[in-house]
Amino acid sequence: MLGPNGARRALLTRRAAVFVLGILFSGSAALAQAPGDAARGEAKAKACESCHGAGGGAPLEGMPSLTGQPEVFLTLQLILLREGLREVPQMAPFTRGLSDQDITDIAAHFARQAPAKSSAGRDTELFARGAALSKGMNCGSCHRADYSGQRQMPRLAGQREDYLLASMKAYRDNRRAGTDTSMNGVLYLVPDSDIRALAHYLARQ
Repeated sequence: MLGPNGARRALLTRRAAVFVLGILFSGSAALAQAPGDAARGEAKAKACESCHGAGGGAPLEGMPSLTGQPEVFLTLQLILLREGLREVPQMAPFTRGLSDQDITDIAAHFARQAPAKSSAGRDTELFARGAALSKGMNCGSCHRADYSGQRQMPRLAGQREDYLLASMKAYRDNRRAGTDTSMNGVLYLVPDSDIRALAHYLARQ
């Protein structure tokens, strides 16, 4: 169950997501005149690269790789961060003041970069356990069978293992809510050992 604060955050986030997705998938003339421009986004994303990496995996512990993420997902997350609906204090100085055009340009840039790939070694037992858990929990039904993500669903394949681990624990413990509470429900009461196996498996896809 989400607490009062968690429920309120989830409601606000869902409303923001509906608004953003409505804009992104509308056929309005205004949107047609200002799609995300990857070339402009490359210049605007320079400040992001010191933490999130350029053209590959994020170099810093706990930082997600953004390359190859779905454009809609990136756009939505940047808007949630800018509006304070997703609280990540270290991101506030970078998202504050971004225009909608800045956000769509940055999202277009990262979405067109080659996805990150993990070069970390594989624990055979842990990997197999993660594969079984992912299949049983139907992770591929939303994130695609190859975990490449789609629309507002993030790419999990090749993401940093430590970031996946921390994110899944945050969903389980109701410290984070997505555009709906499905992730909170899926991970409810899942033990740390299973989350660790899932993170290990997904990071190596």
